[in-house]
Amino acid sequence: MNNFSFSMGGRAFCFLFLTGTMLSFSPVQATNPLRQSTIPTQQHQIQGTVTDGVNPLAGVSISIQGKSNIATVTDYSGYYSLSASPEDILIFRYIGYQTMQVSVQGRSTINISLLENTTKLQEVKINAGYYSVKNSERTGSISKITAKDIEKQPVTNVLATMQGRMAGVDITQDTGTPGSGFQIKIRGLNSLRQEGNDPLYIIDGVPYSSEIIGYSNTSSGIPTPTSPLNSINPNDIESVEVLKDADATAIYGSRGANGVVLITTKKGKAGKTNVTVSASSGIGKVTKMIDLMNTQQYLEMRRQGFANDGITTYPDWAYDINGTWDQNSDTDWQKELLGGTSVITNMQASVSGGSDLTQYLISGTYHTETTVLPGDFEYDKAAVHFSMNHSSEDKKFKLTFSTGYTSQDNVQPETDISRTARNLAPNAPPLYAPDGSLNFENSTFRNPLAALRAITTAKTNDLVANTVLSYQIAPSWEIKANLGFTDLKNTEQRLLPSTMYDPAYQIGSSYSSLFSNNTDRQSWIVEPQLRWNHDFGISKIDILVGGTAQQQTSSRLYQFGLGFASNSLITDLASATQKSIYVSDETLYKYQAFFGRINYNWDQKYIVNLTGRRDGSSRFGPGKQFATFGAVGAAWLFSKESFLKESTVLSFGKLRASYGSSGSDQIGDYQYLDTYSSSGLNYNGMIGLDPTRLYNPDFSWETNQKLEAAIEVGFFEDHLFFTAAWYRNRSSNQLVGIPLPGTTGFSSINANLNATVQNSGLEFTLRTINLEKNNFKWSTNFNISASNNKLLSFPGLEGSTYSNKYVIGESTSIVKTYQFKGVNPQTGLYEVEDVNNDGMITSLGDKKTVMDLTPEYFGGLENQFQYKNWQLDFLFQFVKQQNYDYNPNVPGGSFFNQHSDMTNAWQQPGDQVPFQMNTTGENGDAVNAYYNYLDSNAPIVDASYIRLKNIALSYDLPLQAFTGIHCKLSLLGQNVLTFTPYKGGDPEFKYTAYLPPLKIVTAGVQLTF
Repeated sequence: MNNFSFSMGGRAFCFLFLTGTMLSFSPVQATNPLRQSTIPTQQHQIQGTVTDGVNPLAGVSISIQGKSNIATVTDYSGYYSLSASPEDILIFRYIGYQTMQVSVQGRSTINISLLENTTKLQEVKINAGYYSVKNSERTGSISKITAKDIEKQPVTNVLATMQGRMAGVDITQDTGTPGSGFQIKIRGLNSLRQEGNDPLYIIDGVPYSSEIIGYSNTSSGIPTPTSPLNSINPNDIESVEVLKDADATAIYGSRGANGVVLITTKKGKAGKTNVTVSASSGIGKVTKMIDLMNTQQYLEMRRQGFANDGITTYPDWAYDINGTWDQNSDTDWQKELLGGTSVITNMQASVSGGSDLTQYLISGTYHTETTVLPGDFEYDKAAVHFSMNHSSEDKKFKLTFSTGYTSQDNVQPETDISRTARNLAPNAPPLYAPDGSLNFENSTFRNPLAALRAITTAKTNDLVANTVLSYQIAPSWEIKANLGFTDLKNTEQRLLPSTMYDPAYQIGSSYSSLFSNNTDRQSWIVEPQLRWNHDFGISKIDILVGGTAQQQTSSRLYQFGLGFASNSLITDLASATQKSIYVSDETLYKYQAFFGRINYNWDQKYIVNLTGRRDGSSRFGPGKQFATFGAVGAAWLFSKESFLKESTVLSFGKLRASYGSSGSDQIGDYQYLDTYSSSGLNYNGMIGLDPTRLYNPDFSWETNQKLEAAIEVGFFEDHLFFTAAWYRNRSSNQLVGIPLPGTTGFSSINANLNATVQNSGLEFTLRTINLEKNNFKWSTNFNISASNNKLLSFPGLEGSTYSNKYVIGESTSIVKTYQFKGVNPQTGLYEVEDVNNDGMITSLGDKKTVMDLTPEYFGGLENQFQYKNWQLDFLFQFVKQQNYDYNPNVPGGSFFNQHSDMTNAWQQPGDQVPFQMNTTGENGDAVNAYYNYLDSNAPIVDASYIRLKNIALSYDLPLQAFTGIHCKLSLLGQNVLTFTPYKGGDPEFKYTAYLPPLKIVTAGVQLTF
């Protein structure tokens, strides 16, 4: 007998006790409609829920075959009830899903999972920012993921949910530190400035700044203390669209040069009040460690180093080998310092519902995450989201309001100790003394745990609010106003207490220091719009015009304090004996624009889309503040031509192309003006000013010309759907610092460089429905992108300071290196090629080998399996690339641990080995050879990988005893497995000195009632 108990009292506890038979659940079965019983049977009540395999479906029509007078629809929780005979056949219909016939067979409970109708997916609306368009009729390049993709991933940053799922969108993680950021490149790097390649983020119509909110010096050793994009809670996102080509981005003008990321949050739906409560918990571990030497290998390396340097007596400071430290001790410091377990907990609750006229949704989320490092470090995030939609009874007036508030509290080490964990000798002393205190081994050991006493704290509070008002003034006319507001407050402190030093040094709290940074950022936006659209029968026209007024104010105060009476006062700057203000500024950014769109559709076969925008930015000088950008896109739906309409093979076919321009003003505020800063020098009682920047009235916009052509085809009712796109983007008028002679007093001047960067490439996507049965569905999504970045022109490159960084015709991500020749068997030293044959190795004359670090191609392969109440999804991400191997930046034989491969080092003349002789650093020739090796192409290796990026297993638990309750159990994994030839740690990671990304596994339960 089945027993099930459920109780609510502020908390939900669900206990399942299964004894005897299984919970009653019968699979959906197709039956022969011609089979009829000859014995009359009595009607009985049938109930159940209808889902899409994950979430309940509201509004599904259920009827009985041959009995048109008996029908019902599902409520918001997917529940339905109707009377039927045991031999009846139920018919389930829902737009966008396949109609399903199910035999009753005497059952009283029938739960159904409907399958998506792939042909109807072409009719799904795609968000293009200022307008929406049917997927089949879009003329631009837009990639999309939905809440179904996002909720399968145990991540806190919206960019993490996009990895491997979108063609042309390359995303990598900064560090494995909780709350850290991601780097995103949409179709390559357009700007020569790293900070000039960020896309535009739009949350429910409100631009959201992705600029780093901290100050670089407040976090030593950690690239980004807390990513600003963590303020966007993934659990509140309904969909993410990425606009890539000119047709899709030109309507955003100067802000769309590097692509646009549109984030749409969840909204309420009409129906009864729906409550969803979910909780998950999991763990995180470092994805991959580096294979380092053990103690015996390490000590042999050290002995060889001293012998090669002619040193027979080990010096006093060589504690690892002179007997000061235990030579039988063997500690895996990576495991000791980085091998901990991060504990991750996430809880969310939401309430939604409403009538046909007013719908609402309110949700709250709490997330907490510790680190893999030893110590009490934690990242906490709490978020609240509210949304309301309202329309008048005549549907002419509509109002949409949404707001989200996020509070983050991040406490992390001031310094990332990952490099220490890899450099430390394996026979270094234990971390703790017998009495439990930190062990400094008589001042011979710099205990890495002492460094963790210095911390960085970051507290961020972020508000994003949006209101959209619209009114249909006539059948073809609509006016709309989009209003938005953001408010971000960030407080960071970098605390370096005296307790981080060896007590033997007797350093008091007068040496304790504090770095403090406070950043406030507010912005508002107002966008009035007017739309006219008309259907002429065989053709349609849609015209949109509007304007934008935006303003952003940012203020920053960066201070330093030294000397505190006690370390307990270190967070109070007023208690410091010495105080300094490093930065105190306030900036104002103003932006205004007028934009328009004309879309013409002839017979649903020929579509032309024209967009344009006139932009004005306060970041440029008089006469240069305005620029015009625009694009044209066209599409031909050739599958609707008469000669293909009746095709049983080709179900959809479209050719599309676009060309246009967008721009960029991502240069920061006041960059064209003369600027000054306080010199700190007192002259006759007055503090002087130092000039910091020269005025340049010709400072103007970067421009990006975009060209694309693509084909989209579907076969066998879109069970196989393929897209191929070619693009070419050319970015010119580069905003960079042009070097100046030292006699001017300035190293450079901000100006437009007449250099052109080109990004071109191919993108392919494939979606297939491999198998579709009543109880089983298997679908596959595949994408791959091959990109090519090239510097087309750079006048005066050879005579500029950029000559060692760029080469015309090569990528802007290249590295100019020496050509490595190997180890000389006679001398035992690394050798590089003397290109100019002058007998010397110099950077200017011999660094001629070009190594391209741009990924050659990347993509993802996703499979989705659905069987009855089970669903399994997994995504493999792959990248073909080169990257620097791990190196401790000191030669083998030094007081640093090395990769285990370096046991195969040169020892005597004639040795044919990959690594040069070991040296303690006293052999000048060996040291110079080693640094030439680091500057050569040898350390750049194959860092390609295939990674099981995400796996999600879920089960919809049938709860017969509780009508209207839906329970889902899930097991999620991120960065689960990695296959790579790379030996330098995690191959995705660009910074080998920092903590790599984590492998995360979580288990969760979700209740909907």
